[in-house]
Amino acid sequence: MGSKLCIVILNLIMLLILLVENHAIMIEPPSPQPQPGNLPMYGITQGSLNPQECGPRCTVRCSKTAFKKPCMFFCQKCCAKCLCVPPGTYGNKQVCPCYNNWKTKRGGPKCP
Repeated sequence: MGSKLCIVILNLIMLLILLVENHAIMIEPPSPQPQPGNLPMYGITQGSLNPQECGPRCTVRCSKTAFKKPCMFFCQKCCAKCLCVPPGTYGNKQVCPCYNNWKTKRGGPKCP
């Protein structure tokens, strides 16, 4: 009788352990899905913008220049082709190679 009781208790303990492990796996919260607006590189990496998002990004990019009209023209042209705008008002072009490598006929940078 004692050995049968020991086997029953051992089986109950194993069953309890399995239930706890399965429950722990099942109650893990799902990882949140990233939203486009929350990603740090959204709009910065090539192809990550939608064409309608170029205007606001270029407005920020050209906000500190004295030549806003040509800056906006070329920024929007570059954004339409590359679908990205580097962060900030100057520099940082390395994060968007298309934007960085598009050159004028003279070899100068086309994108502000």
